[in-house]
Amino acid sequence: MGKVYDLAVIGGGVIGLAHAITAARRGKRVVLIERERRANGASIRNFGFITVTGQERGASWALARRTRDVWHEIAPQAGIAVEHRGLYLSARSPEAIAVIEAFLATEMGEGCALLSAEAFRSATGGLGSDDLCGALYSPHEIRVESRDAIPQLAHWARETLGIDMMTETVAFSSLPPRLETSRGVIEAGQVVVCPGDDFSTLWPDRIAAYGLKRCRLSMLRLADPGMRLPGALMSDLSLTRYTGYAALPEAAALKAKLMAEQPRHFANGVHLIVAQGSDGSLIVGDSHHYDDLPGPFAPASAEDDILDEYARAFGRAAPPVLERWVGTYASASDRTFLVDTPADNVRMVIVTGGTGASTSFGIAEQVLEDLMGDA
Repeated sequence: MGKVYDLAVIGGGVIGLAHAITAARRGKRVVLIERERRANGASIRNFGFITVTGQERGASWALARRTRDVWHEIAPQAGIAVEHRGLYLSARSPEAIAVIEAFLATEMGEGCALLSAEAFRSATGGLGSDDLCGALYSPHEIRVESRDAIPQLAHWARETLGIDMMTETVAFSSLPPRLETSRGVIEAGQVVVCPGDDFSTLWPDRIAAYGLKRCRLSMLRLADPGMRLPGALMSDLSLTRYTGYAALPEAAALKAKLMAEQPRHFANGVHLIVAQGSDGSLIVGDSHHYDDLPGPFAPASAEDDILDEYARAFGRAAPPVLERWVGTYASASDRTFLVDTPADNVRMVIVTGGTGASTSFGIAEQVLEDLMGDA
């Protein structure tokens, strides 16, 4: 007889890793099945930004707070460096300031603050446009380097937690107790399927019922600007995109203003995030284009608009581009994640709002509590 697992996790991105790690920390025997040699999709093609502030009010915001706490616990154990902490969101109009003030009046604003233009410039080494009105500061965020952190997390999961990793392995079925894979049968009592934006390999009919699309994003790595940022940076456009701000009544006036002034930015789904690595380079993005199957052809205008927003927000031209790439993730108009139950001992988990790094561990704890029942 081969090894029998308590849980098989299908999908080795950050959502799958979170479920495998959470189960292993509960003392379960876990195998993780990943079709590629290593995670190569959305989990490594992002900012590595564990975002709390701005997440959708309610469940998503609470899940992000919990996920941030778990990252705090496991990052040092896994040898993952926290590149920086906190978020600064600059505002260039009274309408943007009104959104920030409304946000601060909610429970989500706990610990956050409205900074003056001078305080923002002081914190960021002089960044800021001539029309800068102020900024939102949040202490809640942390940032890791995704392209390094996800492989480090997988290595720690295997070497320290004892999770068996089956890479370059395709799961053809996901019903326990016997899972058919391209490397033979795996025996497991329960299964969590984390397919990312693969809508066709496992449970395609169930996935189709949710009406999901894919979002293609464009991102850039820029040269070291010659200064160290105090945290991740965002700007006005983020106040109309992140639901924690955008759902506030005060956001309507800001959105109308920005759509009139920057229509192409909205057409390309651009908002600005700037995060910095240990080598000083900046991870900058991003744009958003939605389709059933977005092509690999990203418009040059999206990159132009990202760099334009950088200049508008910070009052200086962006540094030279060192790398550029696209990524895709699952997207839904009515939810930020879904948990489906194809069978009593199977759960399928898809994050549908591009917030996998920010909500993965919180989701995994809830899913496994429901699936396994025991603490």
